[in-house]
Amino acid sequence: MCTMSRLTTLALVILVVLTACSPAAVPPPPTEPPTPTAVPPTATPRLTVTPVSTAPPAPTATRTAQDLATELDTIMQKVTKGSVFSGSVLAARDGQIILSQGYGLADRDKKTPNTAQTRYRIYSITKQFTAMAILMLQERGKLNVQNPVCNYISNCPAAWKEITIHHLLTHTSGIPDFESRADYDATKATLILPDQTTLRFKDKPLSFQPGEKWSYNNFGYILLGKIIEQASGQSYEDFLQKNIFEPLKMADTGYDHNRTDLAVGYANQTTIKAGDIDMSGPYAAGGLYSTVEDLYRWDQALYTEQLVPQKVLDAMFTAHASIRDGFSYGYGWFIGKYHNRRSIFHTGGSAGYRSRIDRYPDDKVTVIVLTNQEDLDPMTTSDIIEKKIFGEQ
Repeated sequence: MCTMSRLTTLALVILVVLTACSPAAVPPPPTEPPTPTAVPPTATPRLTVTPVSTAPPAPTATRTAQDLATELDTIMQKVTKGSVFSGSVLAARDGQIILSQGYGLADRDKKTPNTAQTRYRIYSITKQFTAMAILMLQERGKLNVQNPVCNYISNCPAAWKEITIHHLLTHTSGIPDFESRADYDATKATLILPDQTTLRFKDKPLSFQPGEKWSYNNFGYILLGKIIEQASGQSYEDFLQKNIFEPLKMADTGYDHNRTDLAVGYANQTTIKAGDIDMSGPYAAGGLYSTVEDLYRWDQALYTEQLVPQKVLDAMFTAHASIRDGFSYGYGWFIGKYHNRRSIFHTGGSAGYRSRIDRYPDDKVTVIVLTNQEDLDPMTTSDIIEKKIFGEQ
């Protein structure tokens, strides 16, 4: 994970490049702690994108999608030329894609460019898919979020008896996180099965009583993956593939078995590749890869009842656990207020990649940023884009 000083430096560089941009007027929302080669053509139909004109936009009373597309692309081109962004960006408003494009290189040795179809590890954005799978199983009568987790975990530790699925979904279980272990850095690049991770915590005391407070916990979502498998009779990967990715035509999304057709993950602006992580470890907490266009398909489905009824979606986006500064956690999503608007979002980040999806449901605005450079903060980019869309600059 990149240091705060490094992120601050990059943010300052972007602000120098874009002199019209001002610092955020409110404190940034909370982010979660840390949890390769050219991209082949995809058979998935391309999404319709507003074309970017090379001519200056005609002055109008309000900016059209075409105007915004031109402005946003100009911003991103400047940032890319300043060597402070590498990745893909999608911005949409009212069901219309304004910008969907890659910037920088997916493979710096081969000079392969990033595109809107480039695949990236999305790490903790995985959690919203895990949460959806749990809610789908509840809707089918296979489980209930108020059920004890010990109903689904063999040899369940006595300390876990009061922990429910709801506690895991909301990071309020009190179970220590696997990244807090002293041997995490030494073992993250090796194959670690979910059952092995569970055994490591079998005799660990809880950090606090279930429901007492909020503490971000990747291990809780690993347990949710095991619960999905137990309740569905399918592997975690198969359940998501059959019940979410295929119905939504997310052909460029899936479980990352250390694939070699993703954008190469870099540590910084150089050609130095980031330290690797075996994707068996993140599992249901962070094991997926995707593209900005596939994540937009997912975003749009969340405005419909294609996957689950509205009451289930309402439960997902309910502020179940208070965090700080007016921000809360639902089921797989952070919830709060940003740009003076209701905001639903999540971030992801670890070796070589950073990701962010911002949804402003009342405004029907979505901004998705995926990067293949570990020391980039995607919020810096999404914040600039959102200010343009909302007319704040």
